[in-house]
Amino acid sequence: MSGAPDPGSHRPPAVDPATMREVLGHFASGVTVVTALTPGGPMGFTCQSFSSLSLEPPLVVFAPARSSRTWPRLRDIGRFCVNVLAEGQDDLSRVFARSGADKFAGVHWVPSRHGSPVLDDVVAWIDGELWAEYDGGDHTVVVARVLDLGADPRRRPLLYHRGGYGLLTPDDAPR
Repeated sequence: MSGAPDPGSHRPPAVDPATMREVLGHFASGVTVVTALTPGGPMGFTCQSFSSLSLEPPLVVFAPARSSRTWPRLRDIGRFCVNVLAEGQDDLSRVFARSGADKFAGVHWVPSRHGSPVLDDVVAWIDGELWAEYDGGDHTVVVARVLDLGADPRRRPLLYHRGGYGLLTPDDAPR
């Protein structure tokens, strides 16, 4: 017997969700709004978990919460647009994060070539179709094949960092 512990006999301690949120909040992320045109009109939701995945084939990934009531309706359509919000679009992020409201009231957009809403003044937009879905705990991991995309290089992205919009400076850091 070697004296080394059996790796299967020890489980790491549970990670506290509040601590995980606080620690991972140090990673700045962009903010997106995923949109689609449904038979009842345009729909969308704010999604902070978004990334490029593959160039060949062209794939992106995002992760809506399992509690989302909007994502299942967009999934059924199978095509959607990921709108990368621009600096100063904090209010748009908040509107699309709410449940039950008419999120598109007063929001200007144009349809992409595939019909999904591209919001005005975004940094970039990625039109896609559902490629695959995976269990991601309290989220669903969605992989989308990119059909079309565009960007406005004059705009800067809206960032989310440490529980707020924009990067915190050392003077903003909690003591």
